[in-house]
Amino acid sequence: MAHSVLVVEDEEDIAFPLVRTLEREGYAVRWVDNGSRALDELNLRPTDILILDLGLPDMDGLDVCRTARESGFEGAIMIVTARAGELDRVVGLDYGADDYLSKPFGLAELQARVRALLRRTGGNTPPGLPEGALRIDAGARRVHVGDTEVTLTGKEFDVLSVLAGQRDKVVSRERLMAEAWDENWFGSTKTLDVTIGRLRQKLEAAGVTDKVVAVRGVGFRLEGGSAD
Repeated sequence: MAHSVLVVEDEEDIAFPLVRTLEREGYAVRWVDNGSRALDELNLRPTDILILDLGLPDMDGLDVCRTARESGFEGAIMIVTARAGELDRVVGLDYGADDYLSKPFGLAELQARVRALLRRTGGNTPPGLPEGALRIDAGARRVHVGDTEVTLTGKEFDVLSVLAGQRDKVVSRERLMAEAWDENWFGSTKTLDVTIGRLRQKLEAAGVTDKVVAVRGVGFRLEGGSAD
């Protein structure tokens, strides 16, 4: 299932390209233009990431952030605003924001930050997961199936997190190497194959229903019905 993103931005010329860019990345995107509707949306539908402007017409975005957290919202919150003051950044983080991006910003940078937030938070995990469902706690860097923890090395966890962030989509070998190792890595890509092999063995041994599938000549895909 695609990760759910709620964009809260009252300026159409900013919101439209942002929504289109995220949709092309495969996210399920909703857009609202004020704080009240944003809070209603968070209560109505599961949301993995809230992208929040501060200068909204009906209420301050900082109040939206605080109210969302007080109401139990556990997804990631990224504040996107023209306010450049340190005080706003500090207050936003204190109110529960996970990241802060100043306008104007590049769409490529925003995409990278969204991916990083998903790796850190793991997205929302819905209740009633089926037996064998994989749960990733990005903050604690721990993986569970049911009540059992799957012990992974640092690189195994990083590879799984990248794949889970693009569930059911092919992730290229180059992207996996760049995000799990380093974009300047000059070693053999066989390192990735060895890591994938160990990861598969551990997931299968734990009874995880998700599968890491190789796509010849391209990369790998995480398939399965569990939440990430």
